[in-house]
Amino acid sequence: MWRYFTFFALGVIAVIALVCYGILGSAVTSQAKRRVRSVGSDMLGTINNPDLTAADVEQKITDYALSDSVDVFIFDMDGNLEMPYIALAEEKIAPVYEAVNKNLGEWAEGKTAEYNSRSGNRTTFNFAACVTLDGTQYKLLVRYPISHIAELVKKMEIYLLIVGLGAFVIAFLISYTLANKLSGPLREISGTAQKLAAGNYDVQFNSAQYAEIARLSDTLNYMKDEIEKSEDFRKELLANVSHDLKTPLTMIKAYASMIKEISGNDPEKRDKHLDVIIDEADRLTGLVNDILSASKITAGLEQVNKKVFNLTELLYGVINKFSYLQETQGYSIMVDVEAELYTLADEEHVYQVIYNLISNAVNYTGEDKTIYVSLKYNAEEQRINFAVRDTGKGIDEDELAHIWDRYYRSKDSHLRPVKGTGLGLNIVKVILQKHGFNFGVRTKQGEGSTFYVDFPRA
Repeated sequence: MWRYFTFFALGVIAVIALVCYGILGSAVTSQAKRRVRSVGSDMLGTINNPDLTAADVEQKITDYALSDSVDVFIFDMDGNLEMPYIALAEEKIAPVYEAVNKNLGEWAEGKTAEYNSRSGNRTTFNFAACVTLDGTQYKLLVRYPISHIAELVKKMEIYLLIVGLGAFVIAFLISYTLANKLSGPLREISGTAQKLAAGNYDVQFNSAQYAEIARLSDTLNYMKDEIEKSEDFRKELLANVSHDLKTPLTMIKAYASMIKEISGNDPEKRDKHLDVIIDEADRLTGLVNDILSASKITAGLEQVNKKVFNLTELLYGVINKFSYLQETQGYSIMVDVEAELYTLADEEHVYQVIYNLISNAVNYTGEDKTIYVSLKYNAEEQRINFAVRDTGKGIDEDELAHIWDRYYRSKDSHLRPVKGTGLGLNIVKVILQKHGFNFGVRTKQGEGSTFYVDFPRA
């Protein structure tokens, strides 16, 4: 940054120098020449004015000499200085007239010439003309030294060089200071990010006086918190999955050994042991399906294939999946469902949503082991309202914002039969967001929670 700033300052100084060296010097010189021409024209008008005398002409010449530093001379045809009477040393009159005579050539009324002359280090711009005064032929000369303009420009160049160097130093200092103020926090953020990448989640991205860097620090702190949360969830998932895999596998192995060694010839015991094996295998299947579904959704491999289907029939099909809990564990699913309700959505995904919500209610319902499921058409909103309610403890306010996160599970313990991975509600959230459906949860401490989804009617 400071390099670019410094180069920019150099470029500005170079442009200004170009203007002063080239354009300004040329403009001042052109202005001086225009002034000489203007004085020459004015003198011609004065000389040709019949109402003015020779004394008036000489006064005009004196005025120009005093006010504008412009020299005006009138020579007779023999080269003698007619006006003013005292202006040039005797030895300088001849070369000046010789130059006038050379550039004008033969005398002709109104004839003019412009030329530069040089004497020593002095350069002069000259305007010469053939004039008639009181019936006598003369040669008019108006001149102005332009060498001092070059000297003035040179002085300006020196001043500009000094100012340019000063401006360059100031620009360098300012840009270097600003660059350090900007890059300092960025270097600190970079160092903190490297620590974070190494796995240190205790770091903190410090804010800065610049609003943009402060927002960057806040964003990185938020990112750090989310990564840390995700890492904690990952560890918890590994612990949960390890436990949920280990327990059914252990039971499957144990009951298979019992069948082999004890109940193989006892049909009643064998069937009972086989039911346990089937139940645990179903739990393993559900666990693996949840993990696979979450992976597909995260990778964006799950596509939404909408079609019209009977939502009522699909809901009953899901409820039937939990019939074994009603038969073996004493669960009750209270159903309030309208018949023949159709919707437009991805049938497989909706099945997964409803299954996960009912499974979640089973996990967290109260001691009465009752779950309430409803499916009603709301004519006013033109929506089909699905709701599943448990009779558990409800959800704490500090947990309410996290229940849809991946790997998150309530800190409250729930019943054993369908213990999950913490992926179910996250899968529900992603699927419903892809469909654009309204969904959420209503909860009250001590009275349970109601999860709801609004489906469009087809």
